[in-house]
Amino acid sequence: MFKVDGPHIVNERGKVLDVDSAGAKLSGNYDEENRNTVAYAKNTKIHQQWDIIYADEYPAEPKKGELNKDFGLYVERPFYIVSQLPSNRYLDLVNNRDMVIKTPNGRNTQIWYFHQDS
Repeated sequence: MFKVDGPHIVNERGKVLDVDSAGAKLSGNYDEENRNTVAYAKNTKIHQQWDIIYADEYPAEPKKGELNKDFGLYVERPFYIVSQLPSNRYLDLVNNRDMVIKTPNGRNTQIWYFHQDS
């Protein structure tokens, strides 16, 4: 389970969603197509910072109870998770298990939902 905490996406153990540095330490390039993500200790670098961009137009001001303040997300409203690295790649689910960053492509694997019961 993850929650949004400012620009970070944090799991229950306090680790944050991080664009994997494997191989990037030598090249200095975290911002590559299909680069894996991992849960890692928070270090405030840009490859650990994300934006939540909602995919739909919200028709009116939110009503009480629609924003889950514990997790920082609107309930059952589609959104994208966008890296703050220069290319602004989207978090994408590959093979139903791996999360990578990819250029926006319109596929459902880049759309995320928050369901507060789960």
